Amino acid sequence: MLNSFLLTLASACLWLTSVDAFGLTVSGSSYIVDTSAGLIFTVESTSGDITSMKFNGIEAQDQSKRSQISSGIGASCSWVQGGNSNNYITITCTTSTLTQYYVAQYNTPAVHMATYTTAEPSVGELRFIARLNRSTLGSGYAVSDIKGGTAIEGSDVYMVNGQTRSKFYSSKQFIDDQIHGVSGSGIAAWMIIPGVGYELASGGPFFRDIDNQGGDQQELYYYMNSGHVQTESYRQGLHGPYALYFTTGSTPSSSYSTTFWEGLNINGLVPTSGRGRVTGKASGFPSADASYISIGWSNSAAQYWVRADTSGNYVSPYMKPGTYTMTLYRLELAIASQSVSISAGSTGTSNIASTESTPSVIWQIGDYDGTPRGFLNADKIETMHPSDSRMSSWGPVTFAVGSSVSSFPMAIFKDVGAATITFTLTSSQIGARTLEIMTTLAFAGGRPQATVNGWTGPSPAAPTAIDSRGVTRGTWRGYNTKYTVNIPSGTLVAGSNKIVINVISGSSGSQYLSPNVVLDSIRLY
Repeated sequence: MLNSFLLTLASACLWLTSVDAFGLTVSGSSYIVDTSAGLIFTVESTSGDITSMKFNGIEAQDQSKRSQISSGIGASCSWVQGGNSNNYITITCTTSTLTQYYVAQYNTPAVHMATYTTAEPSVGELRFIARLNRSTLGSGYAVSDIKGGTAIEGSDVYMVNGQTRSKFYSSKQFIDDQIHGVSGSGIAAWMIIPGVGYELASGGPFFRDIDNQGGDQQELYYYMNSGHVQTESYRQGLHGPYALYFTTGSTPSSSYSTTFWEGLNINGLVPTSGRGRVTGKASGFPSADASYISIGWSNSAAQYWVRADTSGNYVSPYMKPGTYTMTLYRLELAIASQSVSISAGSTGTSNIASTESTPSVIWQIGDYDGTPRGFLNADKIETMHPSDSRMSSWGPVTFAVGSSVSSFPMAIFKDVGAATITFTLTSSQIGARTLEIMTTLAFAGGRPQATVNGWTGPSPAAPTAIDSRGVTRGTWRGYNTKYTVNIPSGTLVAGSNKIVINVISGSSGSQYLSPNVVLDSIRLY
């Protein structure tokens, strides 16, 4: 009788309930959390891994692998229930340099998360990866579904039924990637990065990273940083909050409130009251680009961004106090920058005007906007490999000025061949002139060298190195670089002229892994 009473008492101590079935039970090394919203998830207390996620009785978690931060952190975990009316359960999983928080909110079918770091994980990148059950969540992104495929580049680009696929092709620019998900019959799982969830990520508003890979598991990611065409140093501190949210199929809002985190004793969390913001107006940009104006703020500790309205008006997110570089972008091209200071509890004003120079050109190929948009294959490169049969030929190409830019390949590969430009000048257009070649990304030290009517321009210095494949992984986002060629008088002639652009580099490589550059625009003035 006594043993039965003690067993009942122990069971009551291990299961805390505030409303309905909401609560946590301990079973060996498992923390089993019932959200009272159809989602029951399990965290292993000796590792910090998620081992089960059942939504309305459907197992979403792959049972051969686990969902985890990085590739598993070997953490030790504890838990507490509290917050408003005891409606929050916080599981805290700690290592010497990383703390992973899992939060259950009463009557919400989500695993809320945040990740606090003081150093980069040994795996060399910071990500949460949900390894989901493909049999119940079979519909991911077609472009990143590699099941049944054969690797054609590294271990991350595959050929599947005659089409190239890669997890990298699932990526979207951070500024547009607040939610992404996968689905099945009666169930969908969504990764949500709301509000300032990217403030400690690295790369800026137009950086992109992996969202999904469909293989034996259905993998859903939130990448905080990685070496995938990385252009700035990693940031440490509290990453997120973010959430893995379950529905029966519909897309949930990506703008839910995260203020409940402020009452949960989270390391590194800066409440809204400890933040400031700035408002103002951007000006000086072409009216044709009014729908493509955005503003970013960054320093070594944080980054933020917002899209302006078509009149240039903007209101920033709530930012941590500090001094930031404020940058005005037209599409992905920085056209102005200035310093701005943010103070806790206050809203400042900072107007910003374009300082972009716009020379009167003789001709220009492509819009100078920090992207290769409009060039041949630019509409496909984010979702397929350059070798894909759906791509148009990469060259060598001869392009006549006045032709559609859509016939000029967006990238020049050293091993594929040069780009030749032909054009006609009048006698008033010759003499000393300036040729500018704008690029958005370089690989293996590639940079453009121009030959004009037999005169060979100087060899540019090697660009800032990025230790990563880029264009074959579906991105053009690197360092925007302008190469200026001063063409001496007597080189250009009245009548027919020719410019040949080769990619030079001390490195070598085959085909699309040879040194290369991604073009933004080319102009002569």
